Amino acid sequence: MGSASDKASGIGNEAIGKIKQVLGKMTDNDRLRAEGAGQEIKGKGQQVLGEAKDNIKDAVKKASEAVERKL
Repeated sequence: MGSASDKASGIGNEAIGKIKQVLGKMTDNDRLRAEGAGQEIKGKGQQVLGEAKDNIKDAVKKASEAVERKL
């Protein structure tokens, strides 16, 4: 899974998680509220993973460019 797809999935999971939490509060459904909280956390984690992948790609690219300049 690429960094863009991680970020997109994360945004989707975070949004759905928030909606589930609201619906759980409105219907007094603790299970739905807890499920939503978990999904929101999962979404935030996916977004962090996507950012980390981007940072690693950037670092590798910069290192590679630096090596090429020295050759």
